[in-house]
Amino acid sequence: MTEPMVLLPGILSDIRLFLPQLTALGRERPVMVAPTCQGERIDEIASNLLPGLPPKFALAGHGFGGMVAMEILRRAPERVTRVALISTSPLPETPQDSAERELRIVGARAGRFEDILAKEVPMDAIGAAHRKDIWGKLQTMGKAGGAETYVRQCRAMQRRRDQQSTLRRIKQPALLICGAEDTVFPVKRHEFMAQLIPYAQLAVLPGVGHLPSLEAPAAFGETLRAWMKQPLVLQ
Repeated sequence: MTEPMVLLPGILSDIRLFLPQLTALGRERPVMVAPTCQGERIDEIASNLLPGLPPKFALAGHGFGGMVAMEILRRAPERVTRVALISTSPLPETPQDSAERELRIVGARAGRFEDILAKEVPMDAIGAAHRKDIWGKLQTMGKAGGAETYVRQCRAMQRRRDQQSTLRRIKQPALLICGAEDTVFPVKRHEFMAQLIPYAQLAVLPGVGHLPSLEAPAAFGETLRAWMKQPLVLQ
């Protein structure tokens, strides 16, 4: 049977983050987008997702979804056939970032959610070519999810574990994708991740920021397709 693919969207995002890839790759294999908003801890989200996922699957996660992907890989490596980590980080939240996030949580709960959305992923973190349009799509997804969903994801971000040891243990075909213009999790962070993962491939998309699946959907989709064609590494 064709290897299924599970996609995990990032903070403020939903299935619309991967619509171009669902259309293109969905012709070739089963593709599903799993929610990443059901819990206030990343381990809780991963635990909730695992029973509903295929017995074995390729796993790709963006941003916050990439952090959930790493936790799934830590918990159930035997079920993940290959992994792609997109615009993300294996590191725990720094005290400074956690304090700034706490202010955004307070603002979201105080009725200033729309103002807070603009601070979570700044417009300049998106590549210049389609910045206004892509940023608008992110704001639309964030508003649809609502303030409480955002707060749960923020709490999970604050409490996330250090996943460097998880990356060192990866035996599956591993792909890292990032935009050359991403200021949230820049190229250097992904180069660091590539050094941790045995035989990892790093794809840096030029002219692209934090949302490569929307900013460069064709190039992003082809990168995933090439990754899916790689032979599986024996466990």
